[in-house]
Parts: sequence; structure tokens; C-alpha cells
Amino acid sequence: MGAYLKYISALMLFGSNGVVASHISLSSYEIVFLRTLIGSAFLAALFFLSGGRPRGIKNRRDLLFLAISGIAMGANWMFLYEAYVRVGVSIATLANYCGPVVVMALSPLLLHERLTFLSAAVFFVVLAGMFLVNGGALLAGGLSWGLACGLLSAVMYAFMVIFNKMAEGITGLENAVFQLFFSFLAVAVFVFAKQGPYVPLTAPELVPVVFLGIVNTGVGCYLYFSSIQRLPAGVVAVCGYLEPLSALMFSAIFLHERLTAVQLLGAFLIIGGAAFYSVVCGYRKRTENS
Repeated sequence: MGAYLKYISALMLFGSNGVVASHISLSSYEIVFLRTLIGSAFLAALFFLSGGRPRGIKNRRDLLFLAISGIAMGANWMFLYEAYVRVGVSIATLANYCGPVVVMALSPLLLHERLTFLSAAVFFVVLAGMFLVNGGALLAGGLSWGLACGLLSAVMYAFMVIFNKMAEGITGLENAVFQLFFSFLAVAVFVFAKQGPYVPLTAPELVPVVFLGIVNTGVGCYLYFSSIQRLPAGVVAVCGYLEPLSALMFSAIFLHERLTAVQLLGAFLIIGGAAFYSVVCGYRKRTENS
């Protein structure tokens, strides 16, 4: 039961990111810079205090994959936080959660996995859902920068997952430490090149920034990576969709965002289609291994 509670707690924390970020007036890249700085420092301290040793340094190939994955994670967060500001937490979250389907589309090219009829069908179902959620805005004003950021966050999410999967020799908390550290380095280079090391953080924003860095990022990643290795893959896949659902719930309660009936149908197609695909794939793997 402990692993289940850890996993669900991590998903709920991740789902509240948009609400916490709404209390910070910094730019998206400044928020991600501080989030990765605080989160990576917290996870590194936790890793070393628990007796961990960075054995992955010797594995250069997997370390390179984690570096690419970490850079993609930093870019994913920057695009996502920009989308939060421009189109709202609800729509930004749904756009970002097309990421698992992008993973499915790119897997035949990068992971040499076979593209099945089911995969193609789910891909088009999720695309239909995205059109229902954002079709009105697209028809009215074309592709806005906010929606583009949401879709780019999905692409970066896909590269994050794919290259993390390729780093098979570095797992668990050490994987999270390296990934978050590389994410911080990438965002730091971007911020320093754009404006230098100064971030105009005000006193009222200190609490939400620290909370986002330590709790939502540090504690959230620790709970996530310490639980998924102890849970069945099917449970991880299906319960993972509590994150976008909780994000929609939190944005409705705390930010008073509302989706229309058509957008709710689109949300159902996006989350339901991806969740259905995860269930079927999990069942097939269990059947093949039995």
C-alpha cells in the first residue's frame, strides 16, 4: 500500500504544478530555472544522505541519453509553463498529455518498435480530441503561440521519455538526480545567455517558488521514482492519467477555469484513448510473459 500512496501522491503533486505556478509572476524559463535548481539540489542531497553513490558516471552511453532526456525535460517544462500563462492550465495540460501518443508515433523510428493498427487508431483518436479541445481557437485565430507551446511541450515530453528509456543502465533515484541535474544545466545556460544570472524574485513569490522546487519537484520526483519500481507496469500506466485529471480538477477549483461540453469530450478522447492504449499494452505484455 505504501508504494500506491507514494505514486498517487506524486501524481497529485505534479497535477498541482499549474496552480502553484499561477502565484509566481516570473517568466516561464525563470520559474523552470528556479524549480530545477531547488529540485535537483534537494534530490542530490537526498541521494547522498541515503548512502547513494553516482555509479552512472562510468556509463557514458547511458549518461549521454540521460543528458538528452534532461535537456528535453527542461524544454518541456519551459514550453508548458508558457502555455499555462497563455492558454490556461486546463488546455495546456491536455496539449502536453499528447506526449505519450507522440512517444508511440516516434517509437518505430527511435526505439525500433512496431507500429500496430491499435497504435495508429489511438493516435487519430487523440488527434481528434485535440481538435475538439482547441478547434474553436484554431478556426477563430489560427495556431496561437500558447497552443504551439503546449504542443511543443508534448514533443519535448516524448523525447524525454524515449531517451530516458534508452538509458537502461541508470535507474531509480540516481536516474532522477542525473535527469534533473542535466535539466537544470540546460535551463541555466538558456537563462544566463538571455539575461544573465539575475532572477527578479520578490518576497511574496519566495514561498510558492520554494514549494514548487522542494515539494512539487524534489519530493514529487522522489515519490514517483521510488514507487514505480515496486508497482506493476499496468498500474503505473493507468494511474498515471490521474495527473492530467487532477490538473483539470485543481484548475477548475482554484483558478475557476472551465471547459465547454465539446472540450470535455475532447479531454475524454485524449485521456481515455491514451489510457485505453496503456491498458491494452499492459495486458499484452503480461500475456506474453505468462
